Amino acid sequence: MRVITRGYDISTSLAQDSGPDQGTIRARRSPVGKNEAMTKARTQARTQARTRPDPVLISGCSSGIGAATAAALVSAGFVVYATARQVETLADLEALGCRPLALDVTSEDSMVAAVKTVEAEHGRVGTLINNAGFGEYGPIEESDLGLVRAMFETNVFGLARLTQLVLPAMRRSRSGRIVNIGSMGGRITFPVGGYYHATKYAVEAISDALRVEVRPFGIDVILVEPGLIRSNFENRVNEGLEAGAARKDTVTAYADLLSANEKSTTGSYANDFMATGPETVAAVIVSALQSSRPRSRYVVTPAAKVMINLRRFGGDRIWDRAMRRQFGL
Repeated sequence: MRVITRGYDISTSLAQDSGPDQGTIRARRSPVGKNEAMTKARTQARTQARTRPDPVLISGCSSGIGAATAAALVSAGFVVYATARQVETLADLEALGCRPLALDVTSEDSMVAAVKTVEAEHGRVGTLINNAGFGEYGPIEESDLGLVRAMFETNVFGLARLTQLVLPAMRRSRSGRIVNIGSMGGRITFPVGGYYHATKYAVEAISDALRVEVRPFGIDVILVEPGLIRSNFENRVNEGLEAGAARKDTVTAYADLLSANEKSTTGSYANDFMATGPETVAAVIVSALQSSRPRSRYVVTPAAKVMINLRRFGGDRIWDRAMRRQFGL
């Protein structure tokens, strides 16, 4: 009797003898099974190469989400290049095992040098995490457009240019991941934050287009959309508004709105349901990079999910009513 199962050819002959064994089994590996094993090994190797996320280059690591993400990734065994405009701010991350690099995402020379450094050592950037960014807040009418342009240079054009620089080597290796740190503010909009939200809506659009464009090259694009994160961002928002109000040439028509916004911002960041620490975002990013099939979007914090769904399903009238109630308008 002959049985072929899972690549093995098993021939069985029944022996007519007086011993305890009533038959003998001979097994030999068939050529079919050998070919299947080799194919499986090659497939696994290609998958590992395609999904290998090292090395990781992260912008904006001097504090907040960038610093927490760099620390979490190096602790998880990743090769991490942590960057900031002032490299001395990265001493703590270097002590953890990160490799510090100077990087200013508003400087072409700085971006080119950082990418070349990583590629010279590893051949390519395995994962780019576009994290650098800041918020410039104020009413649409009264905001300083010079400051708004500077925000767009960091939040949008810096992200776009750094992505352009890492893509050629990623395409050649047919692998890589780009993680863009967006915001729930790219899906909803609060008064006084219109220009900041505009930068995050731009990141949404760039990520959606890029995800489709580079998928044939084996490159994943992941968008992380945090809610309120306690990273001193809230203090910088209020400080920026206070600085704007302190300008001698400024007489605001939105005093009540600005006062309500400061109160709302302070209260929201103090609320554990509304806000969390940067370590929460870092954990989501580590999970995404460890996944062989990461999602295209990760919304961070339960409150962010609630507000995005309210905006999505409630429409303009319900959202505007909620905003007017929150800000006393």
